[in-house]
Amino acid sequence: MEKIICIGSTTKDVIFPITDGVVMETPEDLEAQRKIVFELGAKYQVAQGRHETIGGCAANVACGLARLGTEAFCCTRVGSDQTGDWIKAELKKNGVAIDLVQSGNHRSDLSTIVAHIPSEDRIIFSDRDSNERLEIDQTDLKKVGAQWIFISSLNGNADENWESKLDKILQIAKEENIKLIFNPGQTNIKKDTQKIIETIAQTQLVIVNKDEAIETVEKTGDFSAEELNDEKFLAEKLHNLGARVVALTDGARGVWGYDGEKFLHLAAQKEQVADTLGAGDAFASGLIAAQLKGKSLQECLRWGIANSSSVVQFYGAIEGLLREEEMEKRVNE
Repeated sequence: MEKIICIGSTTKDVIFPITDGVVMETPEDLEAQRKIVFELGAKYQVAQGRHETIGGCAANVACGLARLGTEAFCCTRVGSDQTGDWIKAELKKNGVAIDLVQSGNHRSDLSTIVAHIPSEDRIIFSDRDSNERLEIDQTDLKKVGAQWIFISSLNGNADENWESKLDKILQIAKEENIKLIFNPGQTNIKKDTQKIIETIAQTQLVIVNKDEAIETVEKTGDFSAEELNDEKFLAEKLHNLGARVVALTDGARGVWGYDGEKFLHLAAQKEQVADTLGAGDAFASGLIAAQLKGKSLQECLRWGIANSSSVVQFYGAIEGLLREEEMEKRVNE
């Protein structure tokens, strides 16, 4: 069985589904074209009871991989508090190895999420204290003997920036001949696109949404708006940077995959949506699990689509994740 280390954030998510609030269209505000309004001083009832679940890309992907038969380790950081103990227990319950979960005298990360039922969208309020303190311990990572490392969005602090942490991961991968899968965060791309480009050059698989692809590719040359809006163009440019396989997502429009020879598009499956939180992470874990099993690019994309379409039918990023026998059934259908 292949081993993979998922490096990045972990939180506890508390989700409040609601039907109240007025959605406003504000096209003049290019960075926030839709807003939701609540009355100040009012009290609103949660529509379907709150949901408490693991969050954070590294944890979500590790849980998804473990359910699909991969030996997954989560390299993340929690606080020495009740929430941290809860997160570790939930990871173990989902089959994730917690040997690389760090803890310290600080608070675990927590997110409160307002899931607006009518619009099938949400707002996330995050309180971070742990993941900025994540340390990349090269000795501990080497002990696991993993063949793969999945890198998600990294955070830094005054003691060490995220670029330094990324350098340590790249060094380990080179020394131990470990294959890399990269899912850079939009914040990382905005802050240091060149570092992202350098990392893509060393990856087996890069997973980005269309906005992230555009922000990365546009820094590599002088391209027209028409070119930057073309999924095939974006995938080819990312592949030319060095990634062997590129997976590009765009929500309800589906996913695109490119391996230097085949360029494929799969439409998203139409499902009743409870919550889109974690859909991208579910896609990533389905895609990666298939990749580790040596499946074709088309089959990898199908596994990703099946996993994400299952997760959106539930609140949170974990409950709808498929197990291997369920995945085979859905893909065959």
